[in-house]
Amino acid sequence: MKKRIGSYPHVRIEGGGRAVVSQAGGVLLVETVRKTGLDTAISGALAPWRKARAVHDPGKVLLDVALAVALGGDCLADTGMLRAEPAVFGPVASDPTVSRLIDTLAASGPKALDAIRAARAEVRERVWKLAGPSSPEAAGQVVVDLDGVLVLAHSEKQDAAATWKKTYGHHPLMGFVDHGSGGTGEPVASLLRPGNAGSNTAADHIEAARLALAQLPKKYRRGRRTLIRTDSGGGTHEFVAWLAKRGRWLSYSVGMTITEAIHQAVLKVPPAAWTAAVEPGGEIRDGAWVCELDGDCLKGWPKGMRLIVRKERPHPGAQLRLTDADGLRLTAFATNTTGSAIAALELRHRQRARAEDRIRNARATGLRNLPLHDAAQNQIWLEIVQLALDLLAWMPMLALTGKPRLWEPRRLRLRLFSAAAQIVTTARRRHLRFANHWPWTDVITGAVTRLGALPNPG
Repeated sequence: MKKRIGSYPHVRIEGGGRAVVSQAGGVLLVETVRKTGLDTAISGALAPWRKARAVHDPGKVLLDVALAVALGGDCLADTGMLRAEPAVFGPVASDPTVSRLIDTLAASGPKALDAIRAARAEVRERVWKLAGPSSPEAAGQVVVDLDGVLVLAHSEKQDAAATWKKTYGHHPLMGFVDHGSGGTGEPVASLLRPGNAGSNTAADHIEAARLALAQLPKKYRRGRRTLIRTDSGGGTHEFVAWLAKRGRWLSYSVGMTITEAIHQAVLKVPPAAWTAAVEPGGEIRDGAWVCELDGDCLKGWPKGMRLIVRKERPHPGAQLRLTDADGLRLTAFATNTTGSAIAALELRHRQRARAEDRIRNARATGLRNLPLHDAAQNQIWLEIVQLALDLLAWMPMLALTGKPRLWEPRRLRLRLFSAAAQIVTTARRRHLRFANHWPWTDVITGAVTRLGALPNPG
C-alpha cells in the first residue's frame, strides 16, 4: 500500500487540453452587455474614432477592457485573458491596438468622455426599466452619494501629488447611486483630481453632481425625487446653494463641520429636546440622540435648510475632539427634507456609509491604482472602471435573486466568474457545460436563464 504524503492529492500536469473554457462564468457579463444594448450604444458613441478599414470596433475594444477589469484585471494588458477565450468573448484586439485606442480617446479630450458618458446614461435608463421593482428608482426617489477616494501612485504620474493623509497619488471625487439595503450600487460620476485636491472644494462637488445627474433618467435630473448625500466635504455654502437653487430644487443631506457656533448651540439644548436615534429596523439606537438646531446657526444658509445634530457615545478607544461635548461625539448634517421625523432623517444620512462599500468595490475593480501616465489617459481609465462597475451592478440587478443579489465583486469573481466549463457543439450551436459539482452552477444557469428571458434591445 502506497503511503500518502501531504494533505492534498497529487495530480499530474500537462498541456494540450481542448474544449475547456476558463473564466466561463464571464458569460454572465457578456449576456448583460448584449441584453442591455451596451455594446451597440458604446459602438455607436465611438464610431467617429473608428479608422477606415479598421479590423476592431473601438466600442468593442473599450468594452473588452471593461470586461477584463470586471473579471479582476487592473491594466490594459489583462485583456489577454479574454483573447484566450474567443468562444465566449469573441475576437479581442492586441495589446498595442488597445493602447493606441486609449491614446486616441485621451487626445480627444471632452468629446470622447462625453460620448462614453452619453452611451452609459442611455443604457442605464433601459436597465432600470428592465429591472422593474429591483431598480434604484423603485421607491420613488434616487439617492446619489458623492465621496472622495485616495488612489496611491508608486511612480511619477501627471497630477500625482502629496495627499492629506501624507501619501502620494490622486484624489478622485466619485458618485454612486445607492441601491438600498436590497442591493449594491452603481457609479455615476468620476472626477479625476490631483492628490492635493481639497476635500471640501465646492466647484469639484458641483461638477461631480452635474456628471451624476447627467447619468440619471431625465425625470431625476432635477426635483426633490433626487437626493444628493455627501460627508462634511460637501457642507459648503456654495454647494448647498447650488443644490437648492430655484429650477433645480434637489433634495440634499450633506454633512456639516461642527463649528464653534454649532458647538455652543448644542451646549444650550435642554435634555428634553433630544430624541433617541433609531436603527434601520426601527429599534432605539443605544447611546445616541438627535436634535434640530435653528437660530443663528442657519444665518447665511439657503432658505429651508434644516440643521440636525447627533450626539453619541464614542466607540471604545476613540479620542474625543475639541468640538465634542460632555464626553459624547458630535456630528451634524444639513437637509431640506420636511415632513419626516429628525430620527428618520438622521438614519437616512447615516446610511451614506454605504458609499464606503462602493469605494471598496471600486478599489477591487481597477481603482487600486491608475495604471497610465497622463491625466487624460487615466480619466479614460476611470470611465473604463465605471463601465466595469456598471456591469457588476446591472448583472445582479437583472439576473440574481436572494443572497447572491448582494454579492460584491470579489465574491462574484470567486464563485461565479471563475467557474470553468466545457464547450460542446451540437446542432451547429455552441453550449457551455458547467460542472455539476460546482456549488454555484445553479446560480450561474439560473442567472443566464433570467437574462435570456429579457427582451432584446432595439
